[in-house]
Amino acid sequence: MAALPLSRFKVIDLTRARAGPTAVRQLADWGADVIKVEAPEETAEVGSRNSPDFQNLHRNKRSITLNLKHPQGIEILKRLVAQADVLVENYRPDVKFRLGIDYLRLREINPRLVYASISGFGQDGPYRDRPGLDQIAQGMGGLMSITGLPGQGPVRAGIAVADVSAGVFCAMGILIALLEREQSGQGQWVQTSLLAAQIALLDFQAARWLLNREIPEQAGNNHPTAVPTGVFATANGHINIAASGNDLFGRLCKALKAEHLIKNPDYSSGRARLRNRDQLNQEIEKITRTQPSEHWIDRLNAAGVPCGPIYRIDQVFADPQVQHLRIAREIDHPTLGRQQLLGQAVELSRTPWSLRMPTPEKGSSTESVLRELGYDAEAVAQLRSSGVI
Repeated sequence: MAALPLSRFKVIDLTRARAGPTAVRQLADWGADVIKVEAPEETAEVGSRNSPDFQNLHRNKRSITLNLKHPQGIEILKRLVAQADVLVENYRPDVKFRLGIDYLRLREINPRLVYASISGFGQDGPYRDRPGLDQIAQGMGGLMSITGLPGQGPVRAGIAVADVSAGVFCAMGILIALLEREQSGQGQWVQTSLLAAQIALLDFQAARWLLNREIPEQAGNNHPTAVPTGVFATANGHINIAASGNDLFGRLCKALKAEHLIKNPDYSSGRARLRNRDQLNQEIEKITRTQPSEHWIDRLNAAGVPCGPIYRIDQVFADPQVQHLRIAREIDHPTLGRQQLLGQAVELSRTPWSLRMPTPEKGSSTESVLRELGYDAEAVAQLRSSGVI
């Protein structure tokens, strides 16, 4: 097997919760040597250590315990920084300055360090010191105003959209900084926030406002502008159909044996279909209700009309195409046994990502990492007795 593409990079992981660990997971899965720094005492994390969430977030890492409120703990961290390529943190913006481990101070130790920060709202500005959580960012980032049924009131998305996207954007920023370092020889400070990430994900909905001053509203399961695109009842459930544009709409009508809809002036153009969306959806659903979902999925896909089932999570992972993609991979945990963990959504032809190690026990690599830094057994014992590790 070829060397993993990020195996030459060492990453210090100071993150907790979800956004930061998501960023680091991208690097770890592609081979980076990640050292997760944890406080010796109990701290707030996502789920218990043995929970599915925690196990999925922290695989492919080594774990050390380090008391960053102790001067010797900071000294050890700085030794790590001297050898590291990347440090990732998601403290509140003021915490790193209070601890003396902000980018400007660590850059003096290692000018090549790529220092990445994720915060709720940004490293400066009027909301800098506010606590930031995913649902708060979903609300402030506009997502909750356009999610849900018309008139329903704001609705959060069913996943941690702001957290996960901030983590992925952060990982992308880190990789860009590492590429730039190959030319400049210098590291830099990578910053993102839950709020910025959530707004970036608005994409075309943001463009509707920024370019046309049009305020998007809730559209439920309908696409906001492309008609017909939405959820349609069948004889035994529901399916998604996406047939906007005259060509796809024509194919849909033929597959439904409803050519009369093509000739109806109410549906003759995209604008007409948008104006008469509810009426058109009712006409389509009268037909889709006559046959089971499987019938329509086969028939519409054969006609080149995008169409698919609406799965529960268990059905997602039972689907033959999902199994073919191998986005869930297995690994053995020394105490929890065989695990299935969620994988990466991108593959490389020569240097794929891998699950190499399950989530480590807390502090399981403390002694070996300290030995790598030059601490002997006596020094390690002293650090342990002093509460540094």
